[in-house]
Amino acid sequence: MTRKACLVGPAYPYRGGIAHSTGLLAREFAKDHKVLVVNFKRLYPSILFPGKTQFDESDSPFPVDSERVIDTLDPLSFRRAAQTISKFGPDIVVFQWWHPFFAPAYVAIVFWLQRMTRGIGERTVFVCHNVLPHESSPLDRLLIRTAFRSQRSFVVHSLEDRDNLLAIRSDALVEVNPLPTFDMFKRGGYTRSSARESLGVEGAVVLFFGLVRSYKGLDVLLEAFARSIRRIPATLLVVGEFYERKERYAARIEELGIGKSVIIIDRYVPDEEVEKYFMACDVVALPYLSATQSAIVQVAYSFDLPVIVTSVGGLPEVVENGSTGYVVPPNDAEALAGAIVEFFERGSPEGMARNIAAARDRFSWDKCKRVLIGLADNPRRPLTAGANSMPPSSEPRDRR
Repeated sequence: MTRKACLVGPAYPYRGGIAHSTGLLAREFAKDHKVLVVNFKRLYPSILFPGKTQFDESDSPFPVDSERVIDTLDPLSFRRAAQTISKFGPDIVVFQWWHPFFAPAYVAIVFWLQRMTRGIGERTVFVCHNVLPHESSPLDRLLIRTAFRSQRSFVVHSLEDRDNLLAIRSDALVEVNPLPTFDMFKRGGYTRSSARESLGVEGAVVLFFGLVRSYKGLDVLLEAFARSIRRIPATLLVVGEFYERKERYAARIEELGIGKSVIIIDRYVPDEEVEKYFMACDVVALPYLSATQSAIVQVAYSFDLPVIVTSVGGLPEVVENGSTGYVVPPNDAEALAGAIVEFFERGSPEGMARNIAAARDRFSWDKCKRVLIGLADNPRRPLTAGANSMPPSSEPRDRR
């Protein structure tokens, strides 16, 4: 008898990493499960969304069939979502968690679902992309506590998020599984030479990719890049929609005198174009000031590209320093510049690519699926290594 899996969260036609994650997880579950995706009818109210659009405007998007039921401004839709899930009769229900704004909807759906379907609570798992938002408030923490009180089983993508979650709910069953590789952008539409020709770049190329927000440290990267090109002539591609004033960064680029070496693409990149930027670059920089994890690392890994990351959140947990990339202190332009120079002067891009490929099983969607199924099938099992019994991240551990 075919098992059934229900995924609750944003999916196509919404854009962004969470929607892509839902689609990729649905694709993996569909290999041996019948799958239902319960999507949002309305995600964010327009007044709360800082970008140009919430919707995927790709000509060839990564789609996933779904039931668009949940309206964050309509509490009646929460009960309808629960009815849809209950009627489907899933063996596992996976909620995508990333922001406390969605706590009321998720709490209500779980509440109604537990009353409609016997034992469903034990087969429900939250996948937490961020336990806490990047800018949190006391209200956020209240909403998070309320949402997590209704649930015992969780998957997080970093040790830091595991500790954050256990600080909120100490009896939670938490498995740490790194974010899997986002491979849907590798479509074979570009070679390295055709991608570079399309962008008009040559020589050494560093890529900063994704939404530009203050915590991502782009200003630190600009200063580091200005230092590094004194030794290594290069081009910096800054590709992503600005959620801040672009003028501030443009002024800094002018002050540093690097305008001829920096290319800014200020827009959300549609799916079919993502490959072009990653195929054109040599290394991807993530100079984040704070983070739990990042899908950008996993997009880079799908192209066997090394990354330069800061030692914040879960980033050092997925990057082997000197092997699959470099790890530097946050907010340290000198160290970041040194890593860029080190990569181009003495690094081994081919060797790093082989190391990234060799680690592929660690970041597979099949592994993530098996962790989720394990939680749903054994909700009352004793905690084991890999869950709460792991030492807290405040204790010494190898940060590479």
